[in-house]
Amino acid sequence: MIGLISDTHENENAIEKAVKVFKERNVEFVVHCGDIISPPMLEHFKGLKIKFVFGNNDGERNGLIGKCRELGFDGIKDSLEFEHKNKKFYVYHGTKKEKLDAAIKSNKYDYVLTGHTHIKRDEKIGKTRVINPGALFRIYPYTIALLGVENDNLEFIKI
Repeated sequence: MIGLISDTHENENAIEKAVKVFKERNVEFVVHCGDIISPPMLEHFKGLKIKFVFGNNDGERNGLIGKCRELGFDGIKDSLEFEHKNKKFYVYHGTKKEKLDAAIKSNKYDYVLTGHTHIKRDEKIGKTRVINPGALFRIYPYTIALLGVENDNLEFIKI
């Protein structure tokens, strides 16, 4: 099972609750779809295997890159492609709608993971399942998601 989170926007209390859920549910790893905001926020994710992409509000990019390195996390980029259990993933915050739509319509990916809108999304477009786990900022209720790749099961969890 994979944990999905986005748009945490320095909401430390909500981040701690989300991380607790990920640890209790024994996720294999977590994907953060952007808008972490500042390097100190990465400390809250210690103990998790996690992948990050930048969001449009992540102004301290060099600091985030350095902190990821310091904490032993995978790097952080504008977008990310990876394979897990024979499924192809693309992760992009969603700042440029054209870029997000092109990835979705390419039919290259089984899953496109995104954030930015703060609105949870679960939609199948062609062969691609598009997932936005929601946010831990501004739009309530705050949500994260758990994705079971083996059975294509998605669960949104209120934080």
